[in-house]
Amino acid sequence: MLRHLGTKRTYGHNVKLASLLGLTAGFVNAAGFLGFAVLTTNVTGHAALFAERIALQDWKAARVVALWMFLFLAGAFICGLIVARIGRNQRFSYVVPIFIEIAILLTVALLGYRYDHSLVAKEVFAGSLLFAMGLQNSLVSMVSGSVVRTTHLTGTFTDLGIELAQFLQKKPDDRAALVSRIKLRSAIILFFMCGALGGAYLFRLMRFYAFFIPVSLLIYILIYDVFRIAVKRYTSNYSIRLRVKSDEGQFSDRCPSWFKMALVSIFDLLKHINHGNFKIKRPNLDSSNN
Repeated sequence: MLRHLGTKRTYGHNVKLASLLGLTAGFVNAAGFLGFAVLTTNVTGHAALFAERIALQDWKAARVVALWMFLFLAGAFICGLIVARIGRNQRFSYVVPIFIEIAILLTVALLGYRYDHSLVAKEVFAGSLLFAMGLQNSLVSMVSGSVVRTTHLTGTFTDLGIELAQFLQKKPDDRAALVSRIKLRSAIILFFMCGALGGAYLFRLMRFYAFFIPVSLLIYILIYDVFRIAVKRYTSNYSIRLRVKSDEGQFSDRCPSWFKMALVSIFDLLKHINHGNFKIKRPNLDSSNN
């Protein structure tokens, strides 16, 4: 869902991306607010808070809010820099930003119990989450071609409202692409809200250990993309070697029939698990001499 870029990217990839990372962002937003009394996935509200602190001449609080906005920007900048350095067309250019986000969330989960409600502690913990969400929002935007954004809903609700209005005006034949976009916006909103509900509920039960949940989601995303590539390469190469040995008459004569049947079953299972996303050649275990 993250490794496909440009023309290789499909609607299904964007839906998976919106679902899992929207769930992560919603969870962090709710848990971060309950833990630190700060919205940690966007900076829209912080702009108004910054203006208020300036008007009240509360320079210390204004400095903290300005730092939070800067950290969100810094997260987006660092992600863009990492992807640019590694190469946008490299399949694993997203791994480093995801690992940074995992490290930040793990730190909050493990050290959150030290939060003492002081301004400095709030500055550090909330700022780190804003940096992580800046990373995620930038990565998702670059990977999806600015189609998906998962850390805030303002633009998503706006786009959904516009597309719903267009849906009522267009002819039935012209609605297919529009329906796909409406489904995508709805998926982002739905999973963000589900993540927020889960974050609010689990934070009350688990306190800061609840941040292990979004960490688990991010690890799953990495395994889903990276592990599947490894399985694809291994099974493809191995099936080719088996087929070559079979064609040369070196394999079938040496192996008992039960072993041949087991290998065929394993390859059929792998092909079923991957739903045909890549081709695994079933080895020809029947020698021409038989």
